[in-house]
Amino acid sequence: MREIVTYVEMTGSDQLARAEPAPGLALETLDRDSPLVVDLQVKIGSPYGWKCADRTDQQWVAWYAEHPDRLFRLLTFHGEPAGLVAYDLHPGDEVEIETFGLVPDFVGRGLGGHALTLALEQAWNLAPTVARVWLHTSSMDHPHALRNYHRRGLRTFKTEAGDRT
Repeated sequence: MREIVTYVEMTGSDQLARAEPAPGLALETLDRDSPLVVDLQVKIGSPYGWKCADRTDQQWVAWYAEHPDRLFRLLTFHGEPAGLVAYDLHPGDEVEIETFGLVPDFVGRGLGGHALTLALEQAWNLAPTVARVWLHTSSMDHPHALRNYHRRGLRTFKTEAGDRT
């Protein structure tokens, strides 16, 4: 299946175009040992064929070992787990949003714009000198994902085409 991967970035927090607030939506610190990390990634990624949806327990152990500094945040809606954000801090004062998404039960409820706003605000505050926040999305992801990223002020800096295996 043909896939387009689009990389988007923001190089200043002043570029963030905040979405309208979604009352009841919050972003909370999530311990990396929480079973919600795996559970939510599988729920979020399954509809889009993310690799995490099919990982074995052994592959999850290896994944955690490869990313010992990854930070996790839980999106909640009126206290219910609604989504997940994972951040990687890179040299050069860069923050990559490695995972961003809502679980299927919360998709289509008008939460995505504010959820991304919260995720981006947090990204800019993870270190005192963040100079760039970036992420990538795929044409296989939710059809409104890229539009949401652009509406929040992220701009495309690279695209890659390939076949998803």
